[in-house]
Amino acid sequence: MAALSTVNDPELHRDLVSLGMIERAEVTGGVAQIKVNLTTPACPLKGQIEREVREAALTVPGVSEAVVTFGATVRMAAQPALPGVKHVLLVGSGKGGVGKSSVAVNLAASLAADGARVGLLDADVYGPSVAHMLGQGAARVTANAERKMQPIEAFGMKFISMANLSPAGQALVWRGPMLHSAVQQFVKDAAWGELDYLIVDLPPGTGDVQLSLTQTVQVTGAVIVTTPQDVALIDAARAIDMFRKASVPVLGVVENMSYFVAPDTGNVYDLFGRGGSRKLGEGYPLLGEVPIDMEVRQDGDAGIPAVLAHPDTPAARALIGVARNLAGQVSVLAVNKELAQSLADLPDQLTVV
Repeated sequence: MAALSTVNDPELHRDLVSLGMIERAEVTGGVAQIKVNLTTPACPLKGQIEREVREAALTVPGVSEAVVTFGATVRMAAQPALPGVKHVLLVGSGKGGVGKSSVAVNLAASLAADGARVGLLDADVYGPSVAHMLGQGAARVTANAERKMQPIEAFGMKFISMANLSPAGQALVWRGPMLHSAVQQFVKDAAWGELDYLIVDLPPGTGDVQLSLTQTVQVTGAVIVTTPQDVALIDAARAIDMFRKASVPVLGVVENMSYFVAPDTGNVYDLFGRGGSRKLGEGYPLLGEVPIDMEVRQDGDAGIPAVLAHPDTPAARALIGVARNLAGQVSVLAVNKELAQSLADLPDQLTVV
């Protein structure tokens, strides 16, 4: 344990022992068996942690081999966002057409594929698309024995969409109070069960749904999806300002349609410019740059997230990276809040005996 205390979590910048991440450390016949309990199953730096833990264990006299295994427990900051739900994460944009729903679906699918318990709420009431992207457009939301909405399951995650509650193709002509009531039902009257992350696909803009959500549940943070050109960045800045006013941390920015790789030549084209998201200012991590990829669109139309259907394509790899970077940001936020709370709980005056 002394040797392992020299290994820091690369994102949390504290040692694994003080963070309580070493679940087991045993030595038998010169072989060290070490189990590390990560702060998220989607840890982006798992390989680095494994390498450094092994190197530290091999410095102990008598240890000739180190076997490192992993578990994961998603940390939760203070109170749960909802009963059984550790984190509510909003995926928003200042305008439509930037691929926000595609990003939200693939983030959720990637986190679920890594082993997290994930829910996906399609809060774009007027233009729901999540059900189609998950191949569940014909499915219907039912009620359980407690008369709560039973989320539909697909690809290892739970989801609810207005598309599964209203007749296909029917336009919803609702005013603000009806939207507020619907949002409250989606989050409070649904049997989400035990979730590590509830991903919420927001409608474009900064309107009633966004306001209702931030007032209804304890939101861990938000992700901003934008494209590189200025017209999208102007609206993304408005979305950031809205979350700031609602006291919702912005966990990072996703630059979608960042570039295009020609499949025949491999040449890279910056169709909408590139790197524009950095203009949004410091303090908002760039979670990833996702290229334009026809297979993302084709997979969405076919009802299979691209990160599952074609995980080796450039866009899918980028989206998987975004999901893991997001999980890392959530872990950093949760652990920092744990530390701040523990310091706040200390007595005002300490007496040295």
